[in-house]
Amino acid sequence: MPPLTRWYVRSSFLYLVATLVTGVWLAARAVWPGSLPGSSALSPIYFHLLMIGWVTQLIFGIANWMFPVYTREAPRRSESLGIATYFLLNTGLLLRIVAEVGVAEAGTTGWRWLLGGALLLLFLAALAFVANTWGRVTGN
Repeated sequence: MPPLTRWYVRSSFLYLVATLVTGVWLAARAVWPGSLPGSSALSPIYFHLLMIGWVTQLIFGIANWMFPVYTREAPRRSESLGIATYFLLNTGLLLRIVAEVGVAEAGTTGWRWLLGGALLLLFLAALAFVANTWGRVTGN
């Protein structure tokens, strides 16, 4: 298994644990309303931890490993673009979590700009993944 794939898979496991903890916290808040602290940002945080942190990250990692080889010299196409994708995805997700709390608690324009920046990083990660993987799927 290539090192980048291990990074993706291990990170996805950490996000799975964070998703489960967040989900239990949300469920406990529903059972005992008002007794546990939390913000309205927990629901979108839960969703993004699950879908981007766990599912997308695991898919990116396994695709990096299992998709057909691009060439013998560059089996996974661009290693540096793959690493950039990993960092864009994780930085975007972590910024999104921070920004969601900031928007929910303060709602100021600065927090909304941070949220927009996080979304841009996630979008760029998706584009980078497609750009780096496309040739492995089509053979071009």
